[in-house]
Amino acid sequence: MNRSMIRYVLGHVLKIEGALLLLPCLIAVFYCEKEGLYYLAVAAICLLLGYLMTHKKPKSNVFYMKEGCVATTLSWVALSFFGCLPFWFSREIPSFTDALFETISGFTTTGASILSDVEALSHAALLWRSFTHWIGGMGVLVFLLAIIPMSGGSHINLMRAESPGPSVGKLVPKMKSSARILYMIYLGMTVLEFILLLAGKMPIFDALCTSFGTAGTGGFGIKNDSFGTYSPYLQWVVTIFMILFGVNFNAYYFILFRQIKRALHMEEVRYYFLVIFASTAIIFISLLQDAMHIADALRHSAFQVASIITTTGFSTADFDLWSQTSKTVLVLLMFIGACAGSTGGGIKVSRIVILLKTVKKELNSYLHPKIIKKINFEEKPVEHEVVRAVNVYFITFVLLFSASVFLVSIEGRDLVTNFTAVAATINNIGPGLALVGPTQNFGLFSPFSKYVLMFDMLAGRLELFPILILFHPGILREFFPKKVKRVEKNRKKEKQSSRRR
Repeated sequence: MNRSMIRYVLGHVLKIEGALLLLPCLIAVFYCEKEGLYYLAVAAICLLLGYLMTHKKPKSNVFYMKEGCVATTLSWVALSFFGCLPFWFSREIPSFTDALFETISGFTTTGASILSDVEALSHAALLWRSFTHWIGGMGVLVFLLAIIPMSGGSHINLMRAESPGPSVGKLVPKMKSSARILYMIYLGMTVLEFILLLAGKMPIFDALCTSFGTAGTGGFGIKNDSFGTYSPYLQWVVTIFMILFGVNFNAYYFILFRQIKRALHMEEVRYYFLVIFASTAIIFISLLQDAMHIADALRHSAFQVASIITTTGFSTADFDLWSQTSKTVLVLLMFIGACAGSTGGGIKVSRIVILLKTVKKELNSYLHPKIIKKINFEEKPVEHEVVRAVNVYFITFVLLFSASVFLVSIEGRDLVTNFTAVAATINNIGPGLALVGPTQNFGLFSPFSKYVLMFDMLAGRLELFPILILFHPGILREFFPKKVKRVEKNRKKEKQSSRRR
C-alpha cells in the first residue's frame, strides 16, 4: 500500500477545498455577513494541512486500484468533514451530525436536507451548499488527474474509483486530457444555463446557486418550496438542463469533435430518453385525470421526471399528493438513475440495460442450450468481466439497501418513509415520500439513522465498492500493519494461555 501517495492526494484535495471555500467568503463580503469569517478560518486550516501533507513528495508515484479506492473514499470523507465545519462553527446548523449530513448530502449531490427553513441561512451558507453539488458532480479527484503526476496506471485507477458507471474509458489517449475535456464541457454547460436563467430574469445569486445545483444534479434549493415559486420559463430551462447533465458526457465529446454518428449510436442515451419520454407521458396522463391544466400537467410531469431520473431532487409541486401510479413511476426512476459518465446517481441506465440483456440471454439458453452468443451493448460485445461486475454490483446494492432499510426501521417509522429515505440517499436523489417528501426534510431521524443514511449517500456516489473495500481485512492489514500485528500477537497469546489452562 502506497500510503505516502494516498497522503499526497489527500493533501491536494484539502488545498483545493481550501481554495474553493474562498468563494463563500467573497459572497459574505458582498452581502456584509459575518459568517464569512468561519469559511475563511476553515479555508486557512485546509490550506495549511494540505501544504503540510504535500510538502514532502512521495518516493514512488505508483498508484494502483486499491490505493485509488482508499484515496477516493478518504478524500470524500475529508471533504465532507472540513466542508461541514463552517456550518457548525457559525451555528447556522448547531448540531455537528446535522452539519455533516447536510455537507455529505451536498458533495454526493444527494440534496437531502435536515433544514426546515432554508431561507434563514446566510448567503454564504446557501452558496456553499449549492457549490458542494458542483464540486461533487464531476468529482474533485477527476480535477486532480490533470495536475498530479502518477504512474502505474494511476490516472485510470483513480478515475474508476470515483466515476459512475460499469466501466470507465478514455476519451483521448491521455487520461489527463480526458479530465480536462470533461471539466471544460461541465463548466461550459454550467455557464450556458446561468446565462439562460439570467435571461429569464432570475436574480444573479439565485441563478448561480441553481446552476451549481443543476449541473451537479444535486437539488439543494435556496427557497423553502424548492423551485415552485419560479416562472414556467425558468422551470423549463432547469428541466432541460437536468436532462442534459444526466447524459453520458462522452456524447458531448463526440458532438464537440463532430463525431455525430458515434453520439447517435450511444445505446444508453437512447434508452435514457425513451425512459424519460415514457415516464413523462404516464404522469402527464395521470395529472390530466386529476383535472390539472394541460400546460401545467406537462411542465410538472416533465420537471419531476427529469429531477428524479437525474437524481437532482428539485421539485415544483408536492408529488407526494399525486396518484399512486405517478408515485410508483417516480420511485422506479429513483433506482434507474441517469447515464453512466454523467453527474447523476442511481444504478445507471447502462447497468439496467445490461442486466435485462443478461436475463434475455439466460432465457435463450433455456430454449437453445448449445447456443453461444455474447451480449452486445453500444454496438460492441460486452466482456464477461463487465457482466460479472454489473451482477455483483446489483447484488451488493440490494444487500446494502435491505440492511439500511432494516437499520433505519428500528426507530419505528412507517415503511414508505424508511424505504424511500434509503432509496433517496443511496441513489443520491434527495426527497422521498411520506415523512421525507418534497415538502418535508430528514431532520426527524435520530443521529444513528442519519449516520446510516450518510454512509448510504457516500456509498451511492462512490458506486459502493470504493467505500466497502475500506472494511476489507486485507486493506486494514496493509494500511495499519503494526496495529494488526499487535492484535494478532495478542490473539495468539490468548489462545496459548487458554490451552495451558
